[in-house]
Amino acid sequence: MHERRRETDAGGPRPFRPRIGARPAYAAHRLLARNRLYHRLAAAVERRPGVYRWFTTAERVTKERLFGCRMCGQCALPATGYACPMTCPKQLRNGPCGGASPTGRCEVVPELTCVWVIAGERAAAGGHDADLDLLLRPADHRQWTRSSWVNYWQGRDEGLWIDPADERLRADPTDERRWVDPPLALAKEEAR
Repeated sequence: MHERRRETDAGGPRPFRPRIGARPAYAAHRLLARNRLYHRLAAAVERRPGVYRWFTTAERVTKERLFGCRMCGQCALPATGYACPMTCPKQLRNGPCGGASPTGRCEVVPELTCVWVIAGERAAAGGHDADLDLLLRPADHRQWTRSSWVNYWQGRDEGLWIDPADERLRADPTDERRWVDPPLALAKEEAR
């Protein structure tokens, strides 16, 4: 029963173990990969507020039941073994807090496994261990409740994660361009 509750006693999220295996989740991602058809579909959905609400509700219900999705609008599931990092009670997007027990239990909700332990297990099971080395951009809270599928198909979430080996990080860690889509950053640089 405790596993089904989505909130901690303090009102924050609870770690969630996805109800779909890692391999099927990665396979579904390949089917939903951005392409011209989905780009047009997303544009059509956005032009119709009623359709957008219906579409976003369907996305929320589906992802909430399968992954414990919190509808941040900037889905990190493909980079975290399809374990939603926003279900971490501390909402950490780049790994565990350091308070997880040696057995992998969450510091805030000790009866549950840390979502980052779950992410590691799932990424390994799906053959995507290296994805956990990616740095996830902080959540833009203006996107909460928005459709991450629409944002993905429209190309708005490019640059949600970066490779820590990226030369731009080593060159100047304060350079904000490291968090944006590389082609966009180059276009802005060329315009200067």
